[in-house]
Amino acid sequence: MSWKKADWFFFAMLLLLSMGCRNESRRDVPDVSGIEMDITIKRFDQALFQLDTSNIDTGLAQLREQYPEFSGILLDQILGINDPAIAPDGPAAFVKGFIQHPATRRLYDTVQVVYGNLSEQEAEFEQAFRLFKYYFPEEPTPSVTAFISEYSIAAFVYGDNELAVGLDFFLGENYPYQQYNPGNPNFSAYMTRTFNPSHLVSKTTQALINGLAGNPPGNRLLDKMIQNGKKLYVLDQLLPYTPDSVKLEVTPAQVEWLKDNELEMWAYFLKEELLYSSNWQDIRKYVEYSPNSPGMPPEAPGRTANWLGWQIVKAYMKRYPETPLSQLFTLTDAQQFLDESRYKPGR
Repeated sequence: MSWKKADWFFFAMLLLLSMGCRNESRRDVPDVSGIEMDITIKRFDQALFQLDTSNIDTGLAQLREQYPEFSGILLDQILGINDPAIAPDGPAAFVKGFIQHPATRRLYDTVQVVYGNLSEQEAEFEQAFRLFKYYFPEEPTPSVTAFISEYSIAAFVYGDNELAVGLDFFLGENYPYQQYNPGNPNFSAYMTRTFNPSHLVSKTTQALINGLAGNPPGNRLLDKMIQNGKKLYVLDQLLPYTPDSVKLEVTPAQVEWLKDNELEMWAYFLKEELLYSSNWQDIRKYVEYSPNSPGMPPEAPGRTANWLGWQIVKAYMKRYPETPLSQLFTLTDAQQFLDESRYKPGR
């Protein structure tokens, strides 16, 4: 099998010339200017760290009143302030120690420097949520709450499409994440490369889409790649002007490699009989975060099957453009979906 190699100098020059106009070329983005949306990101991080440490009990009670559901999730479930094994001296003492600890305090101060103002992210979320209401009119309007958990979780969805974003996971690729915990795979270089402000809205929106999508209908690679392809398709509709490299969480060069090697990747999965495999060890790196895709050249990123799944979904939606986005995840037969898409990989 011959894997294609791009002329990276030519590509770099072409990218510089075309980046400004590439996103503007989208003509399929609906006009959602008439959908009212006013997003203000709630700053739980500031509310927590600004508690009066001389009167923690009262401050915690007020915090729970202001953020009734979220405070229970972050304080009780994530931080575990009511767990005697974690907080032997009680919740008040734990919270006081948490917000006064020098390392945590430095983290908070860094977050305030990077995200003292979230107006840019609020504008991105507003546009994404307008499109969300256009495509999913029956769904509750999302909201966003920012927090710090000392690197516990980057983003999640709770309640009625309420999103939570851990700002400590988006401090920039040069932030010393690996020094914090060198053995943590979440802090590997290929992961922390995307821990920056430009990926914040995309990664947080993915949590919203994951909540809509649910689990794949089966354990085969085909099931997972099409399910993940649907997620990428929806993400692309909600963030139509965001570069594919951000949505895919790979480099621009890797995006071009994926495009250049679509046929070769599809042939590889067929040749190795991976498409219908449910052996998790054999298929994991093709659908989950990984620095590479086994059996493919080093230029190939991980999660190559997800990109192919995205192309299959594009082919399906091209054949059936009347399919509402809200019904995409109800089409659970991956084989039927593939057949009806009449997907033919590009050469």
